[in-house]
Amino acid sequence: MLITRIYDMTFRAFSLVVLAFLSFSTVCSRTAGVHLRNMESFIQAVQQVEDFYPGLSPLALVRALRRTAGHDDPMTIHFLGASYNLSETEGLEGCILNTTSFSFFDKAIHHIVTDHGEERGVVLAPDGTTVALAPLLLGIESGLKAKMEGTEALGIFALTLGRTLGLSFLSLQDIPPSLRLGPNGCWDSVEQPKVFKLSRPATLATDALINGGMDGVILGMHLSNLPASEEPPALSELLTGYYIFTLTEKQGIDAVTAHISPRRRELSRSLLEPLDLHTSVMTTLALVWKLENTEWIAQDTGLEKVVQDGLQTFTHKYFDCPQIIPRCQWGAKAHKNIPIPLSLPLGFLYVHHTYQPSSPCLSFSSCSRNMRSMQRFHQEDRGWNDIGYSFVVGSDGYIYEGKGWSHVGRHTRGHNAVGYGVSIIGNYTAALPSRYAMDLLRHRLVRCAVNGGALTANFTIQGHRQVVNYTSCPGDALFSEIRSWEHFRE
Repeated sequence: MLITRIYDMTFRAFSLVVLAFLSFSTVCSRTAGVHLRNMESFIQAVQQVEDFYPGLSPLALVRALRRTAGHDDPMTIHFLGASYNLSETEGLEGCILNTTSFSFFDKAIHHIVTDHGEERGVVLAPDGTTVALAPLLLGIESGLKAKMEGTEALGIFALTLGRTLGLSFLSLQDIPPSLRLGPNGCWDSVEQPKVFKLSRPATLATDALINGGMDGVILGMHLSNLPASEEPPALSELLTGYYIFTLTEKQGIDAVTAHISPRRRELSRSLLEPLDLHTSVMTTLALVWKLENTEWIAQDTGLEKVVQDGLQTFTHKYFDCPQIIPRCQWGAKAHKNIPIPLSLPLGFLYVHHTYQPSSPCLSFSSCSRNMRSMQRFHQEDRGWNDIGYSFVVGSDGYIYEGKGWSHVGRHTRGHNAVGYGVSIIGNYTAALPSRYAMDLLRHRLVRCAVNGGALTANFTIQGHRQVVNYTSCPGDALFSEIRSWEHFRE
């Protein structure tokens, strides 16, 4: 009798789930933009699942998403359990997603790089960066599991970054360490993103996978550290708070205390630096080999050095260096002539303000629009080959690539070949840029340049006005500020 009753309850619950499947499938087919590969579309789809099944816990949802994407590999099961083996308290919640009814999630989460260099399983975030969803969701699931069980988020580094980094280091031992990570790439359209093409052959740790891994660490640790009395937010709410936000001139990024995506490098660094990353990666690899019965690989005495070299590259590229938005991402036109290469390292860095645009840009869309406007002015009005600056600093938390590290710019007359020209968007005659924007230039960009061999260790910082007589650039306020910076010379 009891078995019959349980079967009847299960059948009725399953029928409700099937109805939810059908309803959601219909809604998804009618939702404009749901097939775009951006974070907003993914959050919208998650929100629709939450709305159609309001009793679903965030942990059950991320587990169901993992099952949909087929990510039940041995190491994930080791730390998180099988996605189909849910606890009794979750009941049938894990059934609400499957690959047939939610192909959108399968395509959105399952990571792969095609033979033609297209990276899938990644989405464009509103801040202009690209994020792989799989490591992001594994980090969130680790944090939610730890929160529910009242334990530490064991395995969060291994699942989000450790395995990816370690295997990438080992798979490319015969090439320079600098090429064992990345690359980045560009979207076919930032307004209607559908195809993401990498800039060179992929490693096992593309920039999108590392971005997603960092975000997974940040959000997962945040969830695991919530007070016992505080319920975790819905998945859509968590993602919205981190990726979708508005900065204002009055309360820019300096005033933001919450975790937001432009801070991913500094936040993940603060969480990961206390760890012994070398030991953590080696421990992760040992676990991978144990679970796959390939422990003989660990007998290679050269592995320690390969991982050590790889981690030095990782630390430089993703911790020391700021995130730089590439030219193709902000919509740059091609150089009019062949760019002239620089002879590195350089000995000078010249600080500018744009003056026009006169206001700080506070979002990827506005900063990109400013970049295109400046390039158009430099090419069409002044007759230059390209945008003049080497790099441009936005107030959205990012630096934008101009002529870049390798090519001569046109920013400081008579000095273009001996120094980089870096401009902060805005007019800083009477007011200063945000502290965050100045720190991106003063600390992050210059450290990246010195450690990467682009600037000499004893380089000199000067304002534009110091070497060109007819200008007040970079504005009185900003020039007064940089006079207190290290490496400034009168």
